[in-house]
Amino acid sequence: MVQPALRCGVLVIAALSLGASFAHVLEALPRLTVWSPELWRQATVFNGQYQVFGWLGGPLDIGAILLAGILAFTLRRERPAFWFALIGALLFAVSLTMWLSVVAPANAILATWQPGPLPEDFFVIRNRWEFGHIVIASLKLVGFITLVLSVLQCPQTGESRPDGRIF
Repeated sequence: MVQPALRCGVLVIAALSLGASFAHVLEALPRLTVWSPELWRQATVFNGQYQVFGWLGGPLDIGAILLAGILAFTLRRERPAFWFALIGALLFAVSLTMWLSVVAPANAILATWQPGPLPEDFFVIRNRWEFGHIVIASLKLVGFITLVLSVLQCPQTGESRPDGRIF
């Protein structure tokens, strides 16, 4: 039996991880089509706009991967719940790999930018950063859906408790 606390924890941490990534998607359209390059650089690079994403995003991503992996392990004898949980864990892992291989290198370049004229590679780096976040959010969304499906497929706990508690 998979404990309700584990199922709830997986979904909460995965939802928080997805939420941070989805926030980037919600911002992307005006940032790419309306904002001037100077405004984009000012809002994105200077003044710590995305510091909290860094402080919380990494631990949430790792937590989502670990908890989804634990969920998959506990469901290893339950099909199709196991496969949904495993796919969810893998999609969150791929999204973190995508962040490390696409967004983190862009962040490293952004950290070198100074006020003044725009860098020559501005549009390349901006697009890498923005579209990297969009792909990551898409992977997490599908991963979250598979985690929800795994929880919905979990075997029922059997008898209900007389006191009504679920834990």
